[in-house]
Amino acid sequence: MKLDAPVTGGPCWTELGTSDLEAARRFYTRLFGWRHETDARQEAGGYTVAHLGDAAVAALAPLYQPSQPVAWNVSFAVSDADAALRAVTEAGGSVLFGPMDVFDVGRFAVAADPGGAVFQLWQAGTFPGAGLFNAPGSLGWVELMTRDPEGAVSFYTRVFGWTVAPSDRYTQWGVGGADFGGMVTMDDKFPPEVPAHWLPYFAVADVDDTAAVVQRHGTVLMVPTSVPDGPRIAVLRDPQGAMFGVYRADYES
Repeated sequence: MKLDAPVTGGPCWTELGTSDLEAARRFYTRLFGWRHETDARQEAGGYTVAHLGDAAVAALAPLYQPSQPVAWNVSFAVSDADAALRAVTEAGGSVLFGPMDVFDVGRFAVAADPGGAVFQLWQAGTFPGAGLFNAPGSLGWVELMTRDPEGAVSFYTRVFGWTVAPSDRYTQWGVGGADFGGMVTMDDKFPPEVPAHWLPYFAVADVDDTAAVVQRHGTVLMVPTSVPDGPRIAVLRDPQGAMFGVYRADYES
């Protein structure tokens, strides 16, 4: 990721909705060395922020409703959440939740693109988003898995004004040309029941070692692989079922 701080239109945060918060805390502490702080306010519902040093890097939270899947979610920074939701609906997407104020820290909403991929919007108050990117244990890339790549390009460029760097292998998203993520077309290799989704990638010092740890406690969905002209990556699943990716932290795109 060429972004090293939250910027309008770019990914600013990622949070896990999980069926077992305590087990998830133990798993990600073992995997990434995170230190966790749970908001003690009853209204926060157990929302837990993970830190590396003093930097907030991600969040973990219990499932707040029965229909909510166990999953990692990606938030994109916006200057006006209400206006961004209007842009979402005008571009053919849908509003799933909000907008709502979260104490004084920001304004939040959940939306889906026309292909069904869910994402979050964050209008910063006192909290702008992650305090660290691209370092081991922190967010370093986000990837859209979709069955409608042309529709996705039309939607996200209209809503966020993203730049698009297409190629035969892989389309990349950017803000002002600073790439932060990419897009994979879901072909017949993906079971039909797997929905379109956003997948966060965390930087790690050693992809193979990380995958080996997950193999003992979770599931390796894609074994460590060196991407041509790209980083070494793996796609993993935690014990509760949430998918995420990892890539070697010293890779420079």
